[in-house]
Amino acid sequence: MGFYPFSNQIINFDDKLFVMQNIKNYIEQNKQRFLDELFELLRFPSISADPKYKEDVARTATFVADKLRAAGADKVEVCPTAGHPIVYGEKIVDPNKPTVLVYGHYDVQPPDPLELWKTPPFEPTVRDGKIYARGACDDKGQFYMHVKAFELMLQTDGLPCNIKFMIEGEEEVGSDNLGVFVSENKERLKADVVLISDTSMISLENPSLETGLRGLSYVEVEVQGPNRDLHSGVYGGAVANPAIILAKMIASLHDENNHITIPGFYDDVVTLSEEEREALNKAPFDIEEYKEDLGIENVWGEKGYTTLERTGIRPTLEVNGIWGGYTGEGAKTVLPAKASAKISMRLVPNQNSNKITEIFKNHFKRIAPDTVTVSVKPHHGGEPVVTPTDSVAYRAASKAIEKSFGKAPIPTRGGGSIPIVALFEQELGIKTVLMGFGLDSDNLHSPNEKYDIANYLKGIETIPLFHKYFNELS
Repeated sequence: MGFYPFSNQIINFDDKLFVMQNIKNYIEQNKQRFLDELFELLRFPSISADPKYKEDVARTATFVADKLRAAGADKVEVCPTAGHPIVYGEKIVDPNKPTVLVYGHYDVQPPDPLELWKTPPFEPTVRDGKIYARGACDDKGQFYMHVKAFELMLQTDGLPCNIKFMIEGEEEVGSDNLGVFVSENKERLKADVVLISDTSMISLENPSLETGLRGLSYVEVEVQGPNRDLHSGVYGGAVANPAIILAKMIASLHDENNHITIPGFYDDVVTLSEEEREALNKAPFDIEEYKEDLGIENVWGEKGYTTLERTGIRPTLEVNGIWGGYTGEGAKTVLPAKASAKISMRLVPNQNSNKITEIFKNHFKRIAPDTVTVSVKPHHGGEPVVTPTDSVAYRAASKAIEKSFGKAPIPTRGGGSIPIVALFEQELGIKTVLMGFGLDSDNLHSPNEKYDIANYLKGIETIPLFHKYFNELS
């Protein structure tokens, strides 16, 4: 049973009352406000990685809390942590109904390099039906769909099940304090499933549901040479150049088949069967469109695997940034005292982030010549996950997408990482549904990040259907 706010009438949740037309009408009547509120959220430079934005991150949390209250949530709280705050809110309509825990994050990646943005990263701009701003898709636009879908349900057919919100501010820096919060609030966070929109789908024409995510090991390495920068004419050729040494060490981490050379790196990797690989490669994918979109002549990766396999079921090692010596305007003939790089490794089921970090650390130090000293600083990590496709929650998500899009979603494997998915299963004992509405081409973590207005509104349309079907199937 549920409460219909306009008439005080008790209603049953069935297809006659909870109809698509109610959803579509409410979105049509309120879509400009939905967009305006998202634009306001996107204007906050909530960069969790940079301490100078601490106050902006806090103001963003307050904004999110205010919008949850306005949408109809109860017990809304901005919860302090040792880092950035977590926003919590809930609406319990019936203790006997199933409960959905909605997770999202309001922090964003740094916008650098700023000169590559066509419009300012924190001034949302619409071009060709797409919202350009840092966080537009990752994850402000996606988690805010749930806030507006929540409002929509309360203002139309009522909530089919209980909803709890947990929106954090540290996802982009490893969610260091989320584990503590979850461990200390298990009763408050008790739910039947976690619902996350922080992933992508193939397209609006070919909707999909991600059934797995890769894990992550993220490290920073430093190669130290002489005790100061040196004149490259006076000392060049006699003293090891840390930038050259670092480049050689990094280059040695892949062989001629782009296979990672670190001993033991692949020991725990689960190898998919030929049938599973064949099913994965049935997802619509045009390699020529892929290359054209990225402006590349050809793809690159581990020999023997397709692009879909390389980005979904195989582990990787990538350099995320590298620096050393003089990089300013003009010339400066210097032999740098040190050089550094940030390296991320994406992991697949059965690999463990702590183990991989240790394996990498030992190997990288072992291959260093005695002309330099090497340090490896772990940043953060997370475990790979695979979500069940036979659960009530997955079936509810699939049914919701099929109702909204007119076709059943294709199951896919995501290449990214959301470390807290494994945390939720470990601490709360519940599985997660990854119902994302972004696109791989949305420039996540890059300049000119975007989110299609059509995807944003489609998410608001689909999410209420998930709650309806989850209640019915539970």
